[in-house]
Amino acid sequence: MLVLLALLITVSLRAARVDTVSIFSNSIHKSIKCVVVLPDGGNTQDKKHPVLYLLHGYSGNYGDWIKTVPAIKSYADKYNIMIVCPDGAFSSWYFDSPVDTAMRYETHVAVEVPAYIDAHYPTIANRKGRAITGLSMGGHGGLFLGFRHAETFGACGSMSGGVDLNDARGKFDIDKRVGDTVKYADNWTNYSVMKVVEHYPKDPIHIIFDCGTEDFFYHVNAQLHQKMLQLHIAHDYIERPGQHNWVYWANALQYQLLFFTNYFSAENP
Repeated sequence: MLVLLALLITVSLRAARVDTVSIFSNSIHKSIKCVVVLPDGGNTQDKKHPVLYLLHGYSGNYGDWIKTVPAIKSYADKYNIMIVCPDGAFSSWYFDSPVDTAMRYETHVAVEVPAYIDAHYPTIANRKGRAITGLSMGGHGGLFLGFRHAETFGACGSMSGGVDLNDARGKFDIDKRVGDTVKYADNWTNYSVMKVVEHYPKDPIHIIFDCGTEDFFYHVNAQLHQKMLQLHIAHDYIERPGQHNWVYWANALQYQLLFFTNYFSAENP
């Protein structure tokens, strides 16, 4: 009986560790915070972990996921992966702005953050051990960075992503990031996932994205799915009833985690 009680206590004490770190960005010239979720025992150097980079949406920050979906701690334990939540500022859209040199969040999230994480944590430090996804603005970021940095990420995804900037003209500070729609008209197309997917990387990338059918970004996600079919780009696409909210994203994340952990398992047997 005492042995059983001790076992139950030991199991109950198992829990992921959550760190909040400050990463100095040479590209943005300041320290930027980031949440790191390690599976139980994940700080031991004899076990290397794959990493899922999980991006927040417009008006959010690095703490959104852990505060709103604290279950990501149990997911890190369940799948034995690290989950890293970088900061993408209020409205960076996760690219290096062609009109505002202070907004270089493509470089920060796709280059500086992985370099820091690999240097300070026991990770599988190559593309086979990294995936990236996010919600809304972060969904755009997940696919945008995944395609443009396939040497870093072997898999990418999006949940309710704003995958076509032209569809959101006059909203979400996009004009502050790419310029006005007249003088900088090309930027609105060239910095959209809808255009970026036309340039498939030399390294094969595993892709998953989804959107709720009541979401205001639903139609552009459905269009992206059709475009990828026409371009013969292998991907998983899911649409289900749902709106642009945390109820949907908390549910969608569980499907994407299964997709990414299957990828990690296949690439790191």
